[in-house]
Amino acid sequence: MRASNKINFGARKKIKQVGRMDLPGGGLVAVQRAYAYVGHMDPPYGTSIINVRDPKHPKLVSQLEVPEEIHSHKVRIAGDVMLVNYERYGDNKEAQGGLKIFDISNKAKPREIAFFKAAGKGVHRFTFDGRYAYLSPTMEGYVGNIVMILDLKDPARPEEVGRWWLPGQWVAGGETPTWQRTAHRCHHPIRRGNRLYVSYWHGGLVILDISDMSRPKMVSHLDWSPPYPAPTHTTLPIPWKIMDRDILVVTDEEADKLSPKPQAFFWVVDITEETRPIPISTFLLPDGGKSVPGNRFGAHQPAEQVRGNTLYVTWFAGGLRAIDISNPYLPREVGYYVPLPGKGQKTVQSNDIFHRDDGLLFLIDRFNGLEILESDL
Repeated sequence: MRASNKINFGARKKIKQVGRMDLPGGGLVAVQRAYAYVGHMDPPYGTSIINVRDPKHPKLVSQLEVPEEIHSHKVRIAGDVMLVNYERYGDNKEAQGGLKIFDISNKAKPREIAFFKAAGKGVHRFTFDGRYAYLSPTMEGYVGNIVMILDLKDPARPEEVGRWWLPGQWVAGGETPTWQRTAHRCHHPIRRGNRLYVSYWHGGLVILDISDMSRPKMVSHLDWSPPYPAPTHTTLPIPWKIMDRDILVVTDEEADKLSPKPQAFFWVVDITEETRPIPISTFLLPDGGKSVPGNRFGAHQPAEQVRGNTLYVTWFAGGLRAIDISNPYLPREVGYYVPLPGKGQKTVQSNDIFHRDDGLLFLIDRFNGLEILESDL
């Protein structure tokens, strides 16, 4: 992609489209066997379940709706259990946020079995390993989202196991934040072993020891915003060593920035000595123009399903980028795919990506469209 305000829509390098369907804009796509699950950005659309057995012809199976004041843009599944977030949308302070749990043994008729309620705005993002959910709720007495672990051994009766917050968030306990409003807040916890890797927005990233889930303990904390302007979005641990080092891939988000430039980075962080995380490289695309509301250009979200040293990362108007970290000191782009704008749109906003074990890629746009892709990488 050239350094230009113009996006080369429909461009591809080593990644090609297999199938596509018009679909309301989504925040996350998760795939389990023959079904894709999409959490949507805007009400009344909540969650769509799509049959992708034939990837050339995806078919909508069912679609949950949400109230106009609710944002339900994230979804995770394990077996016949589906979790979706409920987050307050707009100024209606009466809207109830939290985490809804569904039985999806009948994909055509998801059945709600529990609702874990949160205070304030509700739940933003979360992960789920089939037993525990790791989420970012707002809770009474705290400023901004915190880390929470829920036990779903009985999905109909979710139980809080433990919580953690950045010192300064617990105002009801006498703490005082040193930042403005909710700038430091939990965004996205990801588990590997007995560690949680947590993005904390303008609070940087945190590594937590959850050997005792009832008492998470901070191992380390690294914050680079400021001086860098973009907030930390995702902290993704690589399951194997690369060049004999333990690696954490971090994406910032092209949103809520402290200054317009530079665009949000893709970072590689050495966590071999986990008490002292060290950024060792970054990756940027040539400047794609000024990010404005509705048309962002910059890093966002990697596929959390790591299948090798080539990672697939959404870049909003920059589409999908394939980044090889075989040399973690020098990440390089080895492929890309920039979709055509979806129905009624003038730009793309590639938002989330899922990498299935058979190699297929599922790309959801923030505005419109689910694309199923294959890669030669």
